[in-house]
Amino acid sequence: MAPPRRPGAPQPGPGQTGPAPAGPPPEQRTGQRPPERLRQRSPHGAHAAPGPVREVLEPGQAPWSTEPESSFSTWARRFFRGLVVAVLLLAAISGIRSWISPNRTPETVVTGQNSFPADESRAIATRYAISYLTWDEQTPDARAAQVRLDLAAGLDTRAGWNGRGKQAAMIAYPGEVKIDPGGVAAVVDVRVRVQTYFLKGRVWTPGASSWQRLSVPVARTAARVVASGAPTFVPDGPAPLPENLPESGVPDDDLTAATLKDAEAFFSAYAESDNKVAAVTAPGATIRSLGGAVKLEKLKDWQVYTGNDDERRATAAVTWDGAGDTALDQTYTLTLRRTVATDGAQRWQVAAVG
Repeated sequence: MAPPRRPGAPQPGPGQTGPAPAGPPPEQRTGQRPPERLRQRSPHGAHAAPGPVREVLEPGQAPWSTEPESSFSTWARRFFRGLVVAVLLLAAISGIRSWISPNRTPETVVTGQNSFPADESRAIATRYAISYLTWDEQTPDARAAQVRLDLAAGLDTRAGWNGRGKQAAMIAYPGEVKIDPGGVAAVVDVRVRVQTYFLKGRVWTPGASSWQRLSVPVARTAARVVASGAPTFVPDGPAPLPENLPESGVPDDDLTAATLKDAEAFFSAYAESDNKVAAVTAPGATIRSLGGAVKLEKLKDWQVYTGNDDERRATAAVTWDGAGDTALDQTYTLTLRRTVATDGAQRWQVAAVG
């Protein structure tokens, strides 16, 4: 009797005596893989307590649970979200504005007026003014040679002189330089001391000397500054003091009376020698004397003004005796400083003149 056949086992075909050849595994025949059972060893051994049993999910049920969100969390989330959006918008607006109108650091503008050689202009104008106001009809070429040193090439070296008379410019002092907006030309204010001569018989005799004021035109070239034409005379009259001149201050009559003798001693020493001045000035102060050029005749006026306890301002009107019977009045501004001796005695001494 044949043994019972295993269910599902392939049967031998006709003419086969042995077992049928093994076919493909069941998962290949059916297209499905049988479920595998995973075994995991419990960390607590075989006697560990069983874990909680998971509930069976209904079809369509999500494998998580939701909890209601609090109102504060909702507000905070919306607030920070709005804050981020606002920052991004501000950054975008600032960036666009910088593209349209970028902020540029102002640069120092170098103009022709800033770079104009004012010092060289003063030097050229001063020498040219002396040459211009000096002439002698007996040596007319001498003036032309001096004018040519500073006058621009190609201009007439006679510079308006008719070739007659005699005059000498002795000293000159330059002043303000007014530069043209283009930065190429300028005019220089120059004051010149002039000695005139008059012909007495056949001899030139010195006459009166006077100060004259000129406006000298100059121009800047690639090589140097040159006089660009003949100067013009400018009036040099008096002018009143400005109305906003600083006031002397409030007088301190008590301190004025207390320091009067010390002021007289100072100006007497100030006229004579440095050693005598050093003996009556405040410690640490260095004041040079007049070296005997004059002598003190009298202190006409002395005034100390209110201030702090250590330093005061004072003015003095002094009459100096000069050579012969000459006398000259001058006004000085001084700084007084309070000094304390080792015995506690206090004095006010001159610390500076002017």
